[in-house]
Amino acid sequence: METYEVMKTTFAARSFTDRVISNDTLYRILDHARFAPSGGNRQGWKVLVITEPALRADLQALMAPTIQAYKAMAVAGETPFNSISPSTVTQASIDAMSPDMPFTGQLTQAPVVLVVTVDLNLVTAFDKDLDRVGVIAGASIYPFVWNILLAARNEGLGGVLTTFLSHTEPEAKHLLGIPTDHAIAALVGIGEPTRQLTKLKRHPVTAFTALNHFSGAPLDAP
Repeated sequence: METYEVMKTTFAARSFTDRVISNDTLYRILDHARFAPSGGNRQGWKVLVITEPALRADLQALMAPTIQAYKAMAVAGETPFNSISPSTVTQASIDAMSPDMPFTGQLTQAPVVLVVTVDLNLVTAFDKDLDRVGVIAGASIYPFVWNILLAARNEGLGGVLTTFLSHTEPEAKHLLGIPTDHAIAALVGIGEPTRQLTKLKRHPVTAFTALNHFSGAPLDAP
């Protein structure tokens, strides 16, 4: 597929058909995704391919309370789990939510389930001493994860990057044997989407650009 077409049609596919994705196809996707950039070209990623149904069920159970909380916060009009504004939702509201959710609530049905980790010994985090949540380390892992989704799209497939599993990282790391110096960066699903979106809704360039200053004029279209 043409590069811009892939970029404009790769959406968060969470519902998949029962089409089996071969190991050859998955290998080809990862073989292309590995050319993603990372700090110092240190390539600190590790991909766990989760094929055992019981293990998928255990991971799904770990995420259930997080899914419930996420949904309760969203219903309350909050940005779930944001690092600035504390949530006001009650535990009763959380408990009333169903833990079901496309992909993260249906792991046993997904054609491909990947857990992507990053070796924290190999990433630079210039913001590690700032008084806010760190984001810089993600620059050395999320381009790789996005490359997985772009490669899947090129194969006529779809996928989704989720981070619910990170909320229960200690338990998930114990379950999967992940070393303490690795962080769980993403839980990725891949498969044939039940429907393919081709017109994605995104803000225009003028909504998120500014010239020279945060409050500067936007970059206008030519």
